[in-house]
Amino acid sequence: MRNSFGLPLPCRGARNVVRYGQERVLREANLQESTQPRAATPTWLVAVRAAESKKATDIRVLDLTGITSFADFFVICTGANQRQIQAISDEVNLQLKEQASELPLSVEGYNQAEWVLADYGDLLVHIFSPKTREYYDLERLWRSARTVEIPAA
Repeated sequence: MRNSFGLPLPCRGARNVVRYGQERVLREANLQESTQPRAATPTWLVAVRAAESKKATDIRVLDLTGITSFADFFVICTGANQRQIQAISDEVNLQLKEQASELPLSVEGYNQAEWVLADYGDLLVHIFSPKTREYYDLERLWRSARTVEIPAA
């Protein structure tokens, strides 16, 4: 059977999920509208507070507005070990979902947990192991970006 565009229809009972290697797949989303008013907190600050809550170190925010077209902000932080890196990633995902209704477009490197990259469209969250952060040195690579001052909690 084919649809109106001439493309084959999916088999009965088949899931339309595309899997790419080590990426995580979001199977369900809570689509209930919240009755609480939304705070006007920038998404980068929500990500920073979530990373701080899981004891991320050396947190930096780079403003890439006008420098690149693929993102406005980078949040860069370091976790001490694989479990902490995954915990930071999970907390950032949870808080951005709850506070800003943002889900990642993709998450890469979660299983290896040396460098987790979460893409939220205008925000990219980089969570590094200490060795990997030193090797890639994104702050040097994007040195033309403005460093955003993180307000005290």
